[in-house]
Amino acid sequence: MDLETSAAIFKALGDPQRLRVLHLLAHPPVNACAAPGSVCACDITTHLGLSQPTVSHHMRLLVQAGLVNATRRGKWTVYTLHAPVFEAAEAVLSTLRITASPAPDHRPAVAPAP
Repeated sequence: MDLETSAAIFKALGDPQRLRVLHLLAHPPVNACAAPGSVCACDITTHLGLSQPTVSHHMRLLVQAGLVNATRRGKWTVYTLHAPVFEAAEAVLSTLRITASPAPDHRPAVAPAP
């Protein structure tokens, strides 16, 4: 994954409202109007207490980042998570974590003070 794409993904993940939306998509409500594994925009507004324009704004950014798929169903849009992008983001973080691992510490252990 290139750096520009990675930055767009992490920027989309950097908003608490969008993280709430992603959590809702990962754990759709039982009484959702969409098919299992997906969430309708109307459910997002209802369950998160967001206005329709706010939901549209956040969902547009999540779709542009590739984190979410959108499908029109009449006047509503149904959203699902796009797993490959999450896996790619995890790979980027894994690479950074491995690179950032501290070198082994060869100093002798210090006993705690009594």
